[in-house]
Amino acid sequence: MTSTTAPRSDKLHSLAAYRAALREFLESDPVLDEWRGRHYPTVAGELAHHSQLVQLLYSGGWNRYGWPETAGGLGGDERHRAVLYDELSAHGLPVPGQHLVMETLGPPTVRFAPELARTLFPGFLGGTEWWGQGFSEPEAGSDLASLRCRATREGDEYVVDGHKLWTSYGATARRLVCLVRTGSTESRHRGLSMLLIDTDTPGLEARPIALASGREELAEVFFNSVRVPAGRLIGEHDQGWAVAMYLLQFERGMYAWLTSTVLLQRLESLRDQLRERGIRRDGAAARLGNVYLDIVALRARSARTVARLAAGETIGPEASTDKILLATAEQALYDAARDLLGPLLDVGTGADLDTWRDEWWYSRAATILGGSAEVQRGIIADRVLKLP
Repeated sequence: MTSTTAPRSDKLHSLAAYRAALREFLESDPVLDEWRGRHYPTVAGELAHHSQLVQLLYSGGWNRYGWPETAGGLGGDERHRAVLYDELSAHGLPVPGQHLVMETLGPPTVRFAPELARTLFPGFLGGTEWWGQGFSEPEAGSDLASLRCRATREGDEYVVDGHKLWTSYGATARRLVCLVRTGSTESRHRGLSMLLIDTDTPGLEARPIALASGREELAEVFFNSVRVPAGRLIGEHDQGWAVAMYLLQFERGMYAWLTSTVLLQRLESLRDQLRERGIRRDGAAARLGNVYLDIVALRARSARTVARLAAGETIGPEASTDKILLATAEQALYDAARDLLGPLLDVGTGADLDTWRDEWWYSRAATILGGSAEVQRGIIADRVLKLP
């Protein structure tokens, strides 16, 4: 085995062997230094540079474990992907932004659209393209069953008309996985379908949305008689809600674990920056300790969720617990960074402080995006605890 290539072997289906081989690679290849400690002024620049890291990981086979061979992977399960994110973060490397969306959109594509997974997913996994998620609309955020963006079947095509909002990576993605209405408005969740739509299709327009930080993480997408081949359907016609519910358990579980690895690395970075800058504030140690406990609680919970996913179990409404713990840990870390770095975070210069500012702004949405904290607590109360 070389230091750059993962052996295609059943041995690496063992998590311990995979982790050991991956660590050897991450610790020995100097090329990886190109991605350490970088700040990206724009999301487009970040994704473009991260795509090169994804391609490097793919060419070595490292990010192919955890995905089926029918979709360009090398076998294994969700735990392999969890190990990859753990080790990337532990070695000071970014988890590529593409993988954040891949964890949400990849599993339902593999399960409900095997031909699309075979032909298109390898490009996503290999880093030559990335996809975006188009679910929310101006009047359909947490209540997706009320969405209005419509797809009408005409022969071998769907014609899509409508409007999506807060579309992840919508301005740069090669394709969008969109939840659209194919039934009547009154049919609610029973009249929804899932489509994979190329962003260069005539009639589709994506307008970037600048967040408070100035970064354009999201986009507003308009569909004007966009024609989509019927073969781009993920799942069955009018059965998109089942696909969305399957997707949700990965958005909750795998995304929570992935983010927990990043938060742990960022906590260590914050501690080091405070030490290097000679910043001493009353209660700083206790503050950092409490943040660590929040992250550990998240990791303990999401590790169990990942193990259940790997075992083929269905994660139900209890996944809302993962979402709440994730938002709690994320905001606790970045609020601590703002308080402990003080004015430096507001007006200081340098790539490290620019990164902290961007991350603090983005963390404000942690209790809203992907389902608000209030909605998640309601789900837990009603469907898990069975409260009156």
